[in-house]
Amino acid sequence: MFRALNPTKSARKFICSTFLTTPQNPNPNPSILIRTLCSSPPPSSTSDAEIRKYLGYFALFLGCGAATYYSFPLPEDAKHKKAQLFRYAPLPEDLHTVSNWSGTHEVQTRVFLQPENLQELEKIVEDANQKRQKIRPVGSGLSPNGIGLQRSGMVNLALMDRILEVDKEKKRVRVQAGVRVSQLVDGIKEHGLTLQNFASIREQQIGGIVQVGAHGTGASLPPIDEQIISMKLVTPAKGTIEISREKDPKLFYLARCGLGGLGVVAEVTVQCVDRHELVEHTFVSNIKEIRKNHKKWLAENRHVKYLWIPYTDTIVVVTCNPLTKRKGLPKFKPKYSKDEALQQVRDLYRDSLTKYRIGEPSAKTTENDEPDINDISFTELRDKLLALDPLNKDHVMKINQAEAEYWRKSEGYRVGWSDEILGFDCGGQQWVSETCFPVGTLTKPSMKDLDYLEELKRLIQSEGIPAPAPIEQRWTARSRSLMSPASSSVEDDIFSWVGIIMYLPTTDARQRKDITEDFFHYRHLSQSHLWDEYFAYEHWAKIEVPRDKGELAALQARLRKRFPVDAYNEARKELDPNKILSNRMIEKLFPLSETS
Repeated sequence: MFRALNPTKSARKFICSTFLTTPQNPNPNPSILIRTLCSSPPPSSTSDAEIRKYLGYFALFLGCGAATYYSFPLPEDAKHKKAQLFRYAPLPEDLHTVSNWSGTHEVQTRVFLQPENLQELEKIVEDANQKRQKIRPVGSGLSPNGIGLQRSGMVNLALMDRILEVDKEKKRVRVQAGVRVSQLVDGIKEHGLTLQNFASIREQQIGGIVQVGAHGTGASLPPIDEQIISMKLVTPAKGTIEISREKDPKLFYLARCGLGGLGVVAEVTVQCVDRHELVEHTFVSNIKEIRKNHKKWLAENRHVKYLWIPYTDTIVVVTCNPLTKRKGLPKFKPKYSKDEALQQVRDLYRDSLTKYRIGEPSAKTTENDEPDINDISFTELRDKLLALDPLNKDHVMKINQAEAEYWRKSEGYRVGWSDEILGFDCGGQQWVSETCFPVGTLTKPSMKDLDYLEELKRLIQSEGIPAPAPIEQRWTARSRSLMSPASSSVEDDIFSWVGIIMYLPTTDARQRKDITEDFFHYRHLSQSHLWDEYFAYEHWAKIEVPRDKGELAALQARLRKRFPVDAYNEARKELDPNKILSNRMIEKLFPLSETS
């Protein structure tokens, strides 16, 4: 059987949704209500007259509600569909609320299916196609733009999370697409294998991380999709198909980063590498030193990334390389303890609490269960500081300066397995925009990656943007997946990925709205000043659909310059003619012709 999320409601809300006229239940059943009321013994002080009076009130209320509902005319076809939906289909006990990790995108749906095996998935897709019922594939919901969300219905493969086959000799692993990255690496480490590269967060489902073109860092290492050498796709029109580099390479390279629009990825075969330990080196630098060493650092380090701190000259450099017996462990004695590294951030937090007249937690816990400041991590402290005044540029500047000092005093080495080292604490909920653009080759880097960041920092300062740290910059080799932002036919090409953020460190709706507006202003300035000049395109998990028709048309035209949109749409028509796997984002970014 398919499993669907089915959270319970309070009794009061259940009664309202069952008996009263609502958008979810426009046709209440008065007889159920009357039977319910009559079957409940009245209090001893209540007379028969009072009971009849309240029953009359309810009947009047329900009658008015029904009259109001039917007084709004609907087109005949819409009325017919509404009648079918509410009169003949069983109404679920509740809607399922599905949101992305940052809470920036959310939908409610009555259809959230979780098949347990391939046969169930095939049945879901077949039935949905026959009924023309949308069931958008959704993974772990980590994408900042909610690319997998669909109000009409979703299918999630969280229960299809098995490792099916391990080929130690070829270092290949066949897995169900619902397996999380963390599960996969934990499951294959006993075979001495691991993934070649990792994105920042390990909780993605492997199907989702591939479909949106996610990536790690390392100028000689491609994005994650290049690790996939074959895949099993459940399509609405053609059923289950297996594609690979050898079998239907044209469709394989199109569907490997297919945004969930060509089929539901059911299984993938991943090319792995030997499990290995890494030595991570974190240190601070500046633009003069970066320009002097950039080419060498990109070429000599297996993994490298820069963390730029706005309103400071600080650039944090993080390199990772395999631990070798010849080199052994690095000999390094930290100059500062963890407490000393955090001291300036803690001091700023205490001063800010006083400035904003907020009581400071002084014990291990307070009445509000506030943890002691000495037990709070750096990223948690940053979130708390930003929450005090997130859009005050001067306040954000002080936080960034304290962060720069934290990194200066945190210089050092860390040794661990690659899957432990390559993750990154991204902080709390946030808005993110990440672009990808070509920067030459390893032997001849164009240095445009550094030009881009210098221009971006100048833009932040000139416009007074309250931009928090860090602006994260990473690199990858090219991908052969046609829809990847790093796609290229030139083998030696390298690409830089740059992410700008604004944190959402509060649950206050008004404050989140204000932060959202400032973030999109920040993003718009970046787009208008930088994207066309550097041939930069957004990560599919971060791109947002404009509401303005003119801006949407411009985005559609821009995507056509970079990606094989016609080929992608032709594949959609062939594999998913009824568009059951799409959502608003896919349909807006890649509109099909009227005759399709």
